[in-house]
Amino acid sequence: MGHETDILIDDLRQRRPAACQRLLTAYGPTVFRMVQRIVTCREDAEEVYQDVFVKALRGIGDYDPRRASLTTWLCRIAYHESLNFVRGKKPAIVYMEEQNLNCESLEVADEAPPDEQTIEQLERALAVLSPHEQAVISMFYYDNMSLADIAYVTGSIPSTVGSQLSRIRRKLYRIIKTL
Repeated sequence: MGHETDILIDDLRQRRPAACQRLLTAYGPTVFRMVQRIVTCREDAEEVYQDVFVKALRGIGDYDPRRASLTTWLCRIAYHESLNFVRGKKPAIVYMEEQNLNCESLEVADEAPPDEQTIEQLERALAVLSPHEQAVISMFYYDNMSLADIAYVTGSIPSTVGSQLSRIRRKLYRIIKTL
């Protein structure tokens, strides 16, 4: 962990006012992206985002830099706060279950042409995934997080995350084929 991060954590633990602003400036965009992938309504996402930082500031004394980077620790809080928020709301869409897709024989293509239609199909397919599945895909492909970091964020183990990623990719492929 960097010297600046050590100082920031120390300042946060001592409740120095400027430290909170430094935390928001440095980590706010990453946390908001994580929240918004799960909580799609912007107003709700902003509410959850604030809750994440309130919880982080309250829990900074328990933060252990040996277990995870500050970014990963904040993403873990954001992930759980977002899922808790979404679970507390009525789902806006009914998620397709894998068995209802009925395309088990389709193989996952190694590469698809990255044209606008493919990207649009992918975005529509991602919207069908559960909030947890969307978060795992986003952390791996968009944030380039390791399986170990994703496991820490989701409270899982790396091998389970690897299996989930594989299953989610197959599910995405089947969803795209049905669109």
